[in-house]
Amino acid sequence: MKRNLIPKTSSFPQRQHQFHVGERVKTSNHRIGTIVRIDRDELGVFIVAQLDIMSGEFVYDPDDLSIIQ
Repeated sequence: MKRNLIPKTSSFPQRQHQFHVGERVKTSNHRIGTIVRIDRDELGVFIVAQLDIMSGEFVYDPDDLSIIQ
């Protein structure tokens, strides 16, 4: 799977939370889903999630997801 993303640079420290397969998440555009895979490529770590309202799997940068408590 290839991603065409521009690497993000930030002055903030790296995210403290480690994501886990099966966790429920909310995307930056307010969609709810479940993490199905965590992977790494030349740009870094990415999260694959299956959204509740759509079929298929979608790739997200960890900074674009938050864990639903």
